[in-house]
Amino acid sequence: MPLVLAGAPIGRSTDASARLREELAAAEVIAAEDTRRLHRLCHDLDVTLTGRVLSYFDGNEVRRTPELLDALRAGQRVLLVTDAGMPSVSDPGYRLVAAAAAENLPVTCVPGPSAVTTALALSGLPSDRFCFEGFLPRKGGERRARLGELAAERRTAVFFEAPHRLAETLIDMAAVLGADRPAAVCRELTKTYEEVRRGPLGDLAAWAADGVRGEITLVVGGAPESTVELTAGELVRQVGVREEAGLTRKEAVAAVAQETGVPKREVYDAVVQAKPARPAH
Repeated sequence: MPLVLAGAPIGRSTDASARLREELAAAEVIAAEDTRRLHRLCHDLDVTLTGRVLSYFDGNEVRRTPELLDALRAGQRVLLVTDAGMPSVSDPGYRLVAAAAAENLPVTCVPGPSAVTTALALSGLPSDRFCFEGFLPRKGGERRARLGELAAERRTAVFFEAPHRLAETLIDMAAVLGADRPAAVCRELTKTYEEVRRGPLGDLAAWAADGVRGEITLVVGGAPESTVELTAGELVRQVGVREEAGLTRKEAVAAVAQETGVPKREVYDAVVQAKPARPAH
């Protein structure tokens, strides 16, 4: 029997599919990120669980995975469900899927709602090509360094963020990616107080300064193609912005070169020539 990855509703339980109901009722083992939320979902769906329920979250994922593999080897139908969305996408599950695949154990999926694609569709930003970055680092320096790596990314990017870090993240995004970069903050998707706030990163940072509540998904437009020839001074300014955000000189030069299409050597030479001459002794 297979490992079944079950996509759970991200807000309203009524978004659950008929197949999710069937799989919950039929599973012999249910591994849940939060067993209380699982039972609440089953109550809302009028589903009676007959299988063994186990907790499976970040804190016990390593320890619990071998037990679930044993169940799969014994031919039991194992269902993996997280609090919301698809298991293994910024949620527990990757280790179990990788371990099952390594042993050629069958894995299947019950598709369901996704905050990533829901936010992307609602953002109004280009969706033909996009990347998902999950959660950015919590520490400011590490977060700005990661954003520096993404400064030249042409695809629309989707992020998850905790509400209490949203304002700081938007400030860092505006500093590193540009205050005029278009973005959307998607809050409480599919829930009663759903809100989508669209605008430049600088404006969104100012809006979030007073605090924002709820589940947050961020969508940020890709780097624009350079349509004008940049002066040496502008290249130096852009390198400086990224250095102030925490990138090394080498990383900042590479990011500006990739985003603008100007050769790295040319960007580097502009920075070197802009350095003030050392006073004579």
